[in-house]
Amino acid sequence: MRPIKIIRGYNKFALGSCLFCMGNTHVLCTATIQQGQPPHLKGTNSGWITAEYFMLPQASNKQRNAPQQQLTSGRTKEISRIVGRALRAVVDLESIGPNTIIIDCDVLQADGGTRTASINGGFIAMYDLFNLLIKQGQLKENPIKKFLGSISVGIVHRKQVVDLCQEEDNNAEVDATVVMTEDKELIELQYTAEKGLYKLKMLNQLVELAWQNIIKIISLEKKLLSSNKKTIYLK
Repeated sequence: MRPIKIIRGYNKFALGSCLFCMGNTHVLCTATIQQGQPPHLKGTNSGWITAEYFMLPQASNKQRNAPQQQLTSGRTKEISRIVGRALRAVVDLESIGPNTIIIDCDVLQADGGTRTASINGGFIAMYDLFNLLIKQGQLKENPIKKFLGSISVGIVHRKQVVDLCQEEDNNAEVDATVVMTEDKELIELQYTAEKGLYKLKMLNQLVELAWQNIIKIISLEKKLLSSNKKTIYLK
């Protein structure tokens, strides 16, 4: 796994924020709250969590895409939905009330694993948002039920690799994104045979490899969020 650096409260104007760095991938995550629910929840007291993923035009060495092109791209929408689904899975939505939590994930620099960094950073920003709402008297307790972590795994040149950088991702025979809770429960699994086919047992091995590193990420999150630290590292 690549070195991790987390800077908590990176945006002083956001209710919850952090800069989450995995190697050379840097994602700024912010959390906000607004009154109201999506239409399918009208008439209930349930809240909602949604995410918006965006990559700055010069975040990678690929051709520059205009902001409007990105917003309508299938990849941008897909990753936004993945982040939202992952975060909703570990939150008691009823305790939020008829409100919507919005997690913005802006990729400042991309070198593979932007969706996993967005999920991890989004979780931290959301956690701090909820703690602030508790201090303000808007919530009685933190509605987060469990910690989560996310990482990519794959097979590159027939070897199992964790936390793929862009070069490894480009050459991967298999690429997978894994999201799990602290209790080793699977939230999200995206598995793609990019250039090769493997038996089912390989999937089990990759998920176990992911878990061995996800638990390190979760431990780092707990260490940071239970302290007054602003910055934390995992080398």
